[in-house]
Amino acid sequence: MSRSPVASVLRSAAIVGVAVSAAVAVAACGNGKPAPAVTVTQSASASASASTAANAAGATSPAMVGVTTGGALVTLNPSTGVVQQTLVSSGVLGDEVTVSPSGVVYFAVQNGCTSTIEDMPVSGGSVSVVVAGSLPAISPDGTKLAYASQPSLTVGCVPSTTDMTALYQVKIRTLSGGATISLPANPASQDTGLPVPISHLSWAADNQDLAVSIAQAEDNEGWELALVNIAQAHYFRTGVGVVSVPVTGSPTPQQSYLREGVYMPNGDLFVSRACCAGYPPQNTSRLMWEVGTNGVLVHQVAIGYPNLDHTSLDVSSDGQWLLYLAGNDLYVSQGGATPKEITTGLIAAAWG
Repeated sequence: MSRSPVASVLRSAAIVGVAVSAAVAVAACGNGKPAPAVTVTQSASASASASTAANAAGATSPAMVGVTTGGALVTLNPSTGVVQQTLVSSGVLGDEVTVSPSGVVYFAVQNGCTSTIEDMPVSGGSVSVVVAGSLPAISPDGTKLAYASQPSLTVGCVPSTTDMTALYQVKIRTLSGGATISLPANPASQDTGLPVPISHLSWAADNQDLAVSIAQAEDNEGWELALVNIAQAHYFRTGVGVVSVPVTGSPTPQQSYLREGVYMPNGDLFVSRACCAGYPPQNTSRLMWEVGTNGVLVHQVAIGYPNLDHTSLDVSSDGQWLLYLAGNDLYVSQGGATPKEITTGLIAAAWG
């Protein structure tokens, strides 16, 4: 018997956060996390990446913002993770917050079953409403804001419709005048009726290409990382101007998926690679990789925790600093070297 889209949504939502590995649980330390081996690259670019890290030693990391598990938007000491300033006390959403080159921070807040993107100076000040939506991502030149327009799937908010697919759009807003491009997932003729949850957005250095992370639609299947050229594309998942990044390498590329990916200034991608897809979830691998747009490994940053989601990826504008969340713990890597946990209690983070 086929499931209704809404039933699939509710089952899909239940997948998130399920404990996935008894072996990992047995091996976990007192803090509830396993102790994964963290490595630098085994690829041909190892010496170059290691040299970059060595040359960067002693460099000062850029400023940082975060969103706490309590929904507060804060600035963080990038070395210690200590909160320096609370900009908004509550109501801010994860997994994405973004800071423009001019020092404006964009974030999303929940309003019942809808969300709104707001902005304010990262140094503090008054808050302004920008547009309805979520997952804001500012372009490197600060002129365009990409964001998601999609329904809330929380209890009581799931829309009553047989075609969930049509409700998901990526939008690109020109900030100077408000002109907005809307990209649905795919043509109406290709709609499956299932949701196409957008989980993260990231700009390439050229201000024209957008990495769209797409979460599972049903039964832990449907994960995808799509590269979208906004000058050519009419949709964010298929058609002209859209390329899906393949999963390569080990383990089991046919069953693995890219949980999230963001552009690096050199055109490569920093990704969270997971195995394995399918229901019930049986994740046995989380790898933090730098890959080419063809999905091929360039540099292994870390072996992550199989039982934790690895999200909120970000790369500094000079490409020297990486960050991500493993669960609610914030990790920072300098020059692609071994990541360091600097704080916990976050649902989003970004360089700023």
